[in-house]
Amino acid sequence: MKYLIEQMTSVEFKERMAEDPVILLPLGSQEVQGPCNPMGDFMLARDLAAQVAERTGALVAPTFPFGWSDSFRAVPGGIQVSPESFTGVVRDMIGAFLDHGVNRLLVFNGHTGNHALLDRLVRDIRRERGIIVPFIDIWPMVPARVREQAHGPNWKASVGHGVDPIGSVYAHLYPELRRPELADPVHNGKILMGLPTQGLNSVRMGELDVYVPMHITDHTDGTVNGDTSISNAAAGKIFADYIVDQTSKLVEHMKLADLRAPVA
Repeated sequence: MKYLIEQMTSVEFKERMAEDPVILLPLGSQEVQGPCNPMGDFMLARDLAAQVAERTGALVAPTFPFGWSDSFRAVPGGIQVSPESFTGVVRDMIGAFLDHGVNRLLVFNGHTGNHALLDRLVRDIRRERGIIVPFIDIWPMVPARVREQAHGPNWKASVGHGVDPIGSVYAHLYPELRRPELADPVHNGKILMGLPTQGLNSVRMGELDVYVPMHITDHTDGTVNGDTSISNAAAGKIFADYIVDQTSKLVEHMKLADLRAPVA
């Protein structure tokens, strides 16, 4: 059975429409993921969504591979889209299904930077269409207990952009594309506007977090903010299985859920 809509004929898709299927819309990005990992993390969102579909009978729309990732603009090789472009494309993707009465849609977001734009978009769609389109952020969904299961008491060293869960899921799904020998010691923490940087979006003044428009190069010389050497395939399987398990449970719920909502 086919699960990827891109591989279906129009007749095959029409036949599946009769089942009122849940359709996953995978999103990702093309951005720096440290020295060890490929930049196209959209590949991971696509593959994990396909695993969910195989388990649940859901369908998977073609993956939109670019996100709003202004923080990584300073590193060549990435492709950033503007908030307007991102929102416009995803709105059109959703609308292409809603226009034909295909309403059980789940945005499978593999780039956390899209979150604020997606929140605004799905609110607009509810107001305009009277349909709830939920979305999930697949990387932040992995809780501390699963990270500890994967890495033991040293799990906090694996937290950070370009490290885990993405690094280990790459090691699990695409080991041939990784360059683990390029793992670099962490060089985090610089000074911006006279204050120490704390991550990818803030500086610290005493006990106060001050949010500023940062680039990743404002915070680190290594284009990651964690220990890249800790990523491994065994941990990646734990992370991937957790994401697929949790999403599959949501898909099963969505098969019967009432997604209609009052138009405000």
